[in-house]
Amino acid sequence: MVNFGKRLMADQLEEWKEYYINYKMMKKKVKQYVQQTQNGGRDREQVLKEFARMLDDQIEKIVLFLLQQQGHLASRIEKLGEQRALLMEQSDPSQISELREAYREVGIDLMKLLRFVDMNATGIRKILKKFDKRFGYKFTDYYVSTRANHPCSQLQQIFKQVGIVAVVGALSRNLAFLQDHQGNFPSIYDHPSITLKDPIIEQINHSVQKLTHATNLLQFIGQHALIIPEDMQSGSDDLVDDQSYHFMSLLLNLANTFLYMVNTYIIVPTADDYSVSLGAAATVCGVIIGSMAVAQVFSSVYFSAWSNRSYFRPLVFSSIMLFLGNLLYALAYDVNSLAVLIVGRLLCGLGSARAVNRRYISDCVPLKTRLQASAGFVSASALGMACGPALAGLLQTNFKIYGLTFDQNTLPGWIMCLAWITYLFWLWISFKEPDHIVRENSVSTPSSDSGHRRNSSLEDGLAQPFLIDAKERLDENGEDNDDNEEDPEDSHKPATSLAAAYRLLTPSVKVQLLIYFMLKFAMEILLSESSVVTTFYFNWSTSTVAMFLAVLGLTVLPVNVIVGSYITNLFQDRQILVASEIMVLIGISMSFRFTSHYSVPQYVSSALITFVFAEVLEGVNLSLLSRVMSSRLSRGTYNGGLLSTEAGTLARVAADMTITAAGYLGQNSLLNATLLPSFVICVASIVATFCTYNSLY
Repeated sequence: MVNFGKRLMADQLEEWKEYYINYKMMKKKVKQYVQQTQNGGRDREQVLKEFARMLDDQIEKIVLFLLQQQGHLASRIEKLGEQRALLMEQSDPSQISELREAYREVGIDLMKLLRFVDMNATGIRKILKKFDKRFGYKFTDYYVSTRANHPCSQLQQIFKQVGIVAVVGALSRNLAFLQDHQGNFPSIYDHPSITLKDPIIEQINHSVQKLTHATNLLQFIGQHALIIPEDMQSGSDDLVDDQSYHFMSLLLNLANTFLYMVNTYIIVPTADDYSVSLGAAATVCGVIIGSMAVAQVFSSVYFSAWSNRSYFRPLVFSSIMLFLGNLLYALAYDVNSLAVLIVGRLLCGLGSARAVNRRYISDCVPLKTRLQASAGFVSASALGMACGPALAGLLQTNFKIYGLTFDQNTLPGWIMCLAWITYLFWLWISFKEPDHIVRENSVSTPSSDSGHRRNSSLEDGLAQPFLIDAKERLDENGEDNDDNEEDPEDSHKPATSLAAAYRLLTPSVKVQLLIYFMLKFAMEILLSESSVVTTFYFNWSTSTVAMFLAVLGLTVLPVNVIVGSYITNLFQDRQILVASEIMVLIGISMSFRFTSHYSVPQYVSSALITFVFAEVLEGVNLSLLSRVMSSRLSRGTYNGGLLSTEAGTLARVAADMTITAAGYLGQNSLLNATLLPSFVICVASIVATFCTYNSLY
């Protein structure tokens, strides 16, 4: 892999050569500083000030040239605007076409400027990381906090390009106007939803989004699946084209996601009643619900590895396991066995194919529709989460057929058995194995059949790959291999075990995983104990509990619309992260029972605050996690996505076990006993976030 220093020299424009960051000189300076401080020849504080001043000079050089070029582009657009005003009076189609091409030439030059900014922004990030690693000091935290937030910040000119965006707007407006010779095309400002179909503008917008890490609605929703749009992947790197793309197979993967989430939450309103009917305490519902998550800890790993070789066979296996698990769940009442009930839920967890679903989207969906597919994955999950409890609320009946009981406790199992058998039949007749899987299986040995895909796309675990091109991921998060003492091949190999992956975690990544653990723990406590708590305090029926949980699930997509479309355009991700953590803490605090009287408004309002802001927190957390993660954790079976999923799954297991353990204190103490760990973990995550806040940039 070509290191950044060489790529910078190769890609820079000759006429702009003197205005790029002098990466080679600064890298040599870092080496000199290390040697001088180790020998006692230089004072550490003096070195920090000198390096900061040197970096300030480099950034100022870049920014002044950037402003100069923006002025040249603006001047050219202004002159073209004068020509446009004259041509509109003449309505000469040939001259209008020439004018349109002149605007596009400005667009081509603008793309050169965007690439200039991108290369320099990457250079700044990399030299800061290199200084931190070689000098053993968190200089990045100091530099970013003092420069980025200053009212005269030049650093923000590179990372937040308001001037460039204004030039893009001027180009888009004028090209849109020229599409109609009479100028009747609607204004892009009056109709922001209208997209100008011009190849130059589309390339410019793509570059701007990459450069500013812009987060639109689909991107924000897609981040919940950790499927991030690829920034710089060429068509040759993509494993699938429009001809080989099979929509029905994608639909089957989304259906699998939906059914699995329905399967997860359909038992929540009745799990306590089911455990009581089998002679156990109501709080054993924590074990019943959590057993599925326990099995998922293991299934996420083997499904991740299996998806290297096939998608069809794992989905078939998943459907069979889920059918058998639900069958045992439904039969547990008639055989009067809690063990059969728990084994059934364990089998359901072993059938969790969400790793395959995410992986299919990353490997088998064309780039231009991958973002929509990843958003569809999250939408299917949210819909399943809402439909599960809602469906349970409709199953309020009791009858027997051939000695088998069909009531509110067993019907969820029977319904899901029927659903998975139907899905298996649909899968068998409609699914098409992707072409690249077929080719690899025909030419590769078992030990090497995933090699090509590991080089061309980033693999996933239950947590899919972070879909950012490997070269760009290395630029932003990795280390150059030009002065690395490791073997270049070894320094970029993916982790081969969970232990190896853990050793690659930086403090920032550990904090983000802690936040993910916290939010999943808090949400699982809220959802899993809802039936027990509301029955004890408010005497709610199963239908009422089901309706409440369904409403919570239905808030997911509207909240994402608001956050993805508006909030992320106003605030940085790290600001939203902290605010969401504080709101989750407020929601947890409001949930405590402080007096003998515990009211419905208190419970419902606190639950909504906790759940809604935990959902917001999840999307932002995964977005930041993808930025601070090492490039070695962005591929391979044991990737960063798998680590985050394991953290979330373990949080669910811990929460469900907490509910069961707290049940021994009595239902009167259950609420406060389960909320206390959530409160402590949330406070710890907020403190940890502030400790690493300046590295989340």
